[in-house]
Amino acid sequence: MSFNIALSGLNAATADLGTISNNIANANTTGFKQSRTEFGDLFRRSSYETNGAASGAGVQVARVAQQFDQGTINNTGKALDLAISGDGFFTLSDDGARVYSRSGSFGTDRSGYVVNAAGQRLQVYPPQATGTTFNTGQLVDLRLSSNTNPPAATRNIEAGINLPANATPPTSSTFSPTDSNSYNKTTSITVYDSLGSPHTASLYFAKTADAGSWNLYTTIDGNTVGNPVALQYDSSGTLTTPANGIAALDAMSLSNGASPLSLALDIGSATQYGDSFSIGTLTQDGYATGELGGLSVTEEGIVQARFTNGQVTNVGQLAMASFANSQGLQELGNSSWAETYASGQVVLGVAGGPGFGAVQAGALEASNVDLTEQLVSMMSAQRNYQANSQVISATDQLLQQIMNLR
Repeated sequence: MSFNIALSGLNAATADLGTISNNIANANTTGFKQSRTEFGDLFRRSSYETNGAASGAGVQVARVAQQFDQGTINNTGKALDLAISGDGFFTLSDDGARVYSRSGSFGTDRSGYVVNAAGQRLQVYPPQATGTTFNTGQLVDLRLSSNTNPPAATRNIEAGINLPANATPPTSSTFSPTDSNSYNKTTSITVYDSLGSPHTASLYFAKTADAGSWNLYTTIDGNTVGNPVALQYDSSGTLTTPANGIAALDAMSLSNGASPLSLALDIGSATQYGDSFSIGTLTQDGYATGELGGLSVTEEGIVQARFTNGQVTNVGQLAMASFANSQGLQELGNSSWAETYASGQVVLGVAGGPGFGAVQAGALEASNVDLTEQLVSMMSAQRNYQANSQVISATDQLLQQIMNLR
């Protein structure tokens, strides 16, 4: 009996050493969660034995429990390195089978899908038509497209300018963009047509003989657009005409096949003060074709594609997963797990939502293995092994004594 009890102790210590060695081996594995060997005593008793006569029968490994404590988050600077600060798992697709991971070391494959080292695809909620909300009832593979961002034609120009109150009419009464004597001040801005081609829109301001009255001429690539816009300021320098501060220009046909360029000038903030011409704001709402220039991920897990034309497009929102009993998950290797009956059914959500941590981009969660703790545990397991070996040695000596009786 003593042999069997001591043997169970040896087996338990061996299992403990195996768990510890696996923890130590994965001390640098991204997203790895250490395990702990838990033991239970064996107790065998027949119906004829009383409590005082029963004795233990050794030890057994009750389970090897994973410990999902937070690992240290280390900055890497790589856009597709993601770390979860708090609870939750990344949701991945392994050839259609759903798996979960804390390792956020991702890259792209030849088709543009965002994958980990095992080729498992990162799952996201797709954007809805508005581009700002997401369909949380559907999961799709995150894919980064190399397609260009389409252009948008300029519709509005906002000019927050100040005209000098002491200005006098130009010497030439006939406006010409090539004659600086036919206007007082000018400024230019680049606008875009429906094909994304740039054009130069120039605004020319010419004082009239009436107090507070100006004419605003607009040219596109040197060609005058329609009639001048009449500007009228009151005695306090506030614009009164046009009444709403918006002047719609005539549509201008283009020779490159783009749609006619229709512009509206927003000059509602224009003023007439002092003796100098100044520009506070001069903006337009069009943009050219854009190439993919970068990627960013917010704390809420929203994946955004950034284009060279300054536009930002939401590609998807990371699908986060949680479980009632994370220790019940089935370990698959590569720092990934699968749902089991013991873990409970997966609950999907978004980063920063109830029960889910935040996502940190450009960082990775390190293994939660504490090497010092593991080395101390290794020494303890070694002593347990040695002690059980001594029990076997002592039992063997007793048996030898019995065998030597004559």
